[in-house]
Amino acid sequence: MNMKTASAAGTAVLPSGNDSGADIADWRPEDEKFWESTGKRIAYRNLWISVPSLLCGFAIWGMWGIITVQMLNLGFPFSQAELFTLTAISGLAGATMRIPASFLIRLAGGRNTIFLTTSMLLAPAIGTGIVLQHPEWPLWTFQLMALWSGVGGGNFASSMSNISGFFPKRLQGTALGLNAGLGNFGVTTMQIVIPLVMTMSVFGSLGGEPMVLVKSSGWIFGKIAAGTPTWIQNAGFTWLLSLVPLSLLCFFGMNNLKTVSPEIGGTIPAFLKIIWLYTLSFVPAGVGLYLYLPKPSGLGLLNMWVAMPLIIVSTLMVMKLTAFGAMKDNIAKQFAIFSNKHTWSLTVLYIVTFGSFIGFSMALPLAITIIFGISHVPDAAGIMQHTLKNPNAPSALTYAWIGPFVGAAVRPIGGWISDKVGGSIVTQIISAVMVAASAAVGYVMLLAYQSATPEQYFFLFMGLFVLLFTASGIGNGSTFRTIGVIFDRQQAGPVLGWTSAIAAYGAFIAPVVIGAQIKAGTPQNAMYGFAIFYALCLVLNWWFYLRAGAEIKNP
Repeated sequence: MNMKTASAAGTAVLPSGNDSGADIADWRPEDEKFWESTGKRIAYRNLWISVPSLLCGFAIWGMWGIITVQMLNLGFPFSQAELFTLTAISGLAGATMRIPASFLIRLAGGRNTIFLTTSMLLAPAIGTGIVLQHPEWPLWTFQLMALWSGVGGGNFASSMSNISGFFPKRLQGTALGLNAGLGNFGVTTMQIVIPLVMTMSVFGSLGGEPMVLVKSSGWIFGKIAAGTPTWIQNAGFTWLLSLVPLSLLCFFGMNNLKTVSPEIGGTIPAFLKIIWLYTLSFVPAGVGLYLYLPKPSGLGLLNMWVAMPLIIVSTLMVMKLTAFGAMKDNIAKQFAIFSNKHTWSLTVLYIVTFGSFIGFSMALPLAITIIFGISHVPDAAGIMQHTLKNPNAPSALTYAWIGPFVGAAVRPIGGWISDKVGGSIVTQIISAVMVAASAAVGYVMLLAYQSATPEQYFFLFMGLFVLLFTASGIGNGSTFRTIGVIFDRQQAGPVLGWTSAIAAYGAFIAPVVIGAQIKAGTPQNAMYGFAIFYALCLVLNWWFYLRAGAEIKNP
C-alpha cells in the first residue's frame, strides 16, 4: 500500500486514500519524546491560528452590545427594551450554536470545522452592515441578524474542543487559557474597533452613506458630539478585512487529528455534517425565541426560564433524532458525558465564570447608557422619572471595553495558576470575590438610579465591574483546568464544548435580567440575584472538589 511520508510540518505517516496532508494519524502528546520532536510545533501552530479565528467569532457574536448603543444615539425608532432584545437574541443564538459545535470536532475534524465556521462569519458581518443602513426597516430584520450572529458564539465550543486534543494534560490549563483568553479579546477588540470605524468611511462609496448622531456618542479617547457623521454599517462590514485571510489561513495551516476524529470521511462530507448540525440548531433557537419574545416580534407565551431549557433540550433531541450514518453513532457516544455527574457540576461552575464574563460584556454598554446617561429625578407627584438626559453622562463606548479587556487578559493567568495549585481552589477564591463584588455593584446601581447626578457613582461602579471581570477571567482558566484533569481525552473535548455552551446562555440571561430590572426601576435586584447564585456555586464547588470526603480532590 502506498504511504505518504511525513511532511516538513511534522505530519505523521498516513495511508493513502481519503486522508490528506492536513490529517494526522499518529498523535501522542503525552509521549515526551514525540511532543518535543514533533507534537509541540504542530500543536502551537494550530493554537496560534485558532486564536485570531476565535477572536473574530467573539467579535461578531458580541457586536450587538455596542451596535445597540449607537442605534440609540442615532435615533433608530426602537425602545430601550427592544434594543435589549437584540443583545439577548445574539446571546441566546450563540449559546445554542455551541451545543452542536461541542460535537463537531470528533465528527468533522479540527481543521475542517474551524475553517468552515470561521468562513460562516462572513454572512452575519455582511448582513448586519446592510440592515444598519436602513433604520426604517422593521425590528425583526435586526433581530434576524442578531440571531445569525450567534454563529460566532458557537465557534468557541469547537475551538476549545479542538485545542484540547493537541496538548498534553500538564499543559491543558495554559493552552486552553491562551486560546480562550486571547480569543476573548474579540469582545474588547470589537468594543474598541467598532466605535472607531463608525467615525470614518472605511470602504468609500461601496460602504454606503453616513447617518448623523442625534445624541453624543464616544470611543476610547472620549466623546463624539451630536451631529457627527457616523457609518454604523461599518460595525458589520469591517470584519471582512480579517475574516477572508483568516479563513484561508485555517484551511491551509491547521490539522485534523485522526486520533480525535477517526471517521471524518473527507473534507466535503465533513463540511456537510457541520452545515447540517448548525442549520438544525437554528430551528429550536428560532422557535423558542418566537414563543418567548413579546409581540409583535413573537408570541410572548413563555417565560425566559422556561424558554431557555426548552431550547436546550429540543436542540439536543433534534441532533440525536436527525443524525444519520456514522454521525448518529458518534453523537450517541458523545452523549455519554451526560451520565457523569461532574459534567453537570462543572457546567454550573462554568456559568459563574464564563457566563458572567460574556453576559456582563453584552449587557454593560447599554446598562451604562441607561443608568448613567439619564438624570433620575422625581416628578411633581414624587414619582421617580428616568427620561431626562444627563449632560454629564459618561460615554459607554469610552469605558465599556475595560472590563472585558481585563477579564480576557487574566484568563491565561488563571489557567497557569491552576496548573500549579489546582483548579478548584482557584474557582473557590474567585467565587467568593464575585459574591462580594456583585452585591456591591447592586448597591451602587441603587444609588445611581435614584440620583439626579448618577455620574458621581460611575467610577466606583466601573471599578467593581472590573473586579467582577477579573475574577471571572481567572475562573475561566481554573474551570477548564479542572475539566482537563477529571475527564479523559475522548470526553474532555465534548465536556469543554458542552459546559461552554450552557455557560454562554449568560449572554442571554444578563441582558434580559438587567434590562427587565431597569425597566422595573430596580436594577440592583439583578446584581443581588447574581450574588446569591455565586454563593450557591461556592458551596457546590467545595462539596464536589474541596471537602475532606470529596470523590475527586482538586487539589
